Amino acid sequence: MLRAAVGLFLAVVATSVLQAEQERRPNILFAFADDWGRFAGAYAAADGPGTLNDFVKTPNIDRLAREGVLFRKAFVSAPSCTPCRSALLSGQHFWRTGRGAILRGAVWDPSIPAYPLLLRDSGYHIGETYKVWGPGVPNDAPYGAGRYAFEKGGGKVNQFSQSMTKAVEQGIELEDAKEQILKQVDANFNLFLDARPDGAPFCYWFGPTNVHRKWTQGSGKAIWGFEPDQLKGRLPSFLPDVPIVREDLCDYFGEIAAFDASVGRLIRKLEEIGELDNTLIVISGDHGPPGFPHGKCNLYDFGTNVSLVMRWGRAPANRTIDDLVSLTDLAPTFLEAAGLPVPGNMTGRSLVATLTSSQSGKVDLKRDAVFIGRERHVENARADFKPYPQRAIRTDDYLYIINFEPDRWPLGDPYRLDAGPEPTLEQLTEETRVTLPDEDAGPTKAWLVQHRNDPQWRSHFEWVYGKRPRLELYDLKRDPHQARNVASDASYASIREELHSKLMDELERTGDPRVQNGGDYFESPPLSGPVSESGK
Repeated sequence: MLRAAVGLFLAVVATSVLQAEQERRPNILFAFADDWGRFAGAYAAADGPGTLNDFVKTPNIDRLAREGVLFRKAFVSAPSCTPCRSALLSGQHFWRTGRGAILRGAVWDPSIPAYPLLLRDSGYHIGETYKVWGPGVPNDAPYGAGRYAFEKGGGKVNQFSQSMTKAVEQGIELEDAKEQILKQVDANFNLFLDARPDGAPFCYWFGPTNVHRKWTQGSGKAIWGFEPDQLKGRLPSFLPDVPIVREDLCDYFGEIAAFDASVGRLIRKLEEIGELDNTLIVISGDHGPPGFPHGKCNLYDFGTNVSLVMRWGRAPANRTIDDLVSLTDLAPTFLEAAGLPVPGNMTGRSLVATLTSSQSGKVDLKRDAVFIGRERHVENARADFKPYPQRAIRTDDYLYIINFEPDRWPLGDPYRLDAGPEPTLEQLTEETRVTLPDEDAGPTKAWLVQHRNDPQWRSHFEWVYGKRPRLELYDLKRDPHQARNVASDASYASIREELHSKLMDELERTGDPRVQNGGDYFESPPLSGPVSESGK
């Protein structure tokens, strides 16, 4: 009798503890890397051998994928820093965020609900380190300069390869130099946690900029052991398979490895304070690689398909999801996880049901398309200050793009390429705005520009930098790298019409200014204004 009573008591206690844990609002840790495309070791296993992910080293992110959920088909709303973040913060298509939809001259519209402030108002302790954008960041005057920034611990991680190179030149051992930098990640996170009111859940945004150019040439091999020659024969067709490009990719992978090491320090701290399982951890990036063809500022997968890993103690582990998801889905996800209502104007859809499901592969059959676009990136990319307006629909099988102004140069005017003085190698490597300014400067861009008249590479240069037709359609099963435009192929006519209709319906349903009044809103945007990111 006594034994049965004790057993019943323990069962009730266990149930009460479980219910209390489930009712406890989760912390939210969001690590968001600049210019980090879809590159993590976990994707090598998910996609099979033969991809660039075979060479990436991300043990900490891979751990989160094993203990959580890996999304294979996550896309940004826009492959440009500020509009991507505007969409993410608001949970809406980037074109619904007013002046937040452009890079330079962007201003946050305070009437748009933003998830950090909604969380703050419900009792969350919010804060960020390094680059964010919008309400609650250091340059957001209405909310108090620096009020939510925790950065006094240092920022060397934002120039990781440069800081490492300098330290090694001073005689510091490689691993010791890494440790010195990563201790600053610890310090900033500790400052944030120390400021947390007792019992308050927290929402922390970690936004390092090191994966954004520029980084030290040769650092991928020198610091992380990436061998450029091992990439030979494995590059996608839009990247020239030449030594300088392979080295450039290895340097890029090195910065991703540095981001991963930073993530590892955040995880370690959560374990130390016993908050790991009560923290919804989300790891992603704002678009594809900078300074490479088809990457940043392009609507091809190399520019828009990004890494997305989530870990939560309430979510079944070691699952890979094939649903098409948008980073606009994160804001409603965070709000639902925190037990808050999702504003009706958010076009994103919460992923909580997918996270807490036990399924892998296709989970939500309604997630059958994502919508992407861009307008202005660099303000003087074209001599007339015009944007390059694009919209796209991406399904499992197809990518369909409308280039609304095909007479414009997609990556910016080819300044100084038709009339001198010819840009120097140093300028092409260091100065983004010297030519084709919607693509960041770097060794790959410099090599292609300098070889643009070589018979072997002339058509390649025109393919990646030249003007594009109004319509582009790619059959992803036959052409995963989007190298063959079949928009004019009669055998794809019905598919093109169906995708066009779905895309235009979404633009009109969500009030995209691009399809209203001839796109006047975006054609004449402000050409001046505050710096659009956090200024770091």
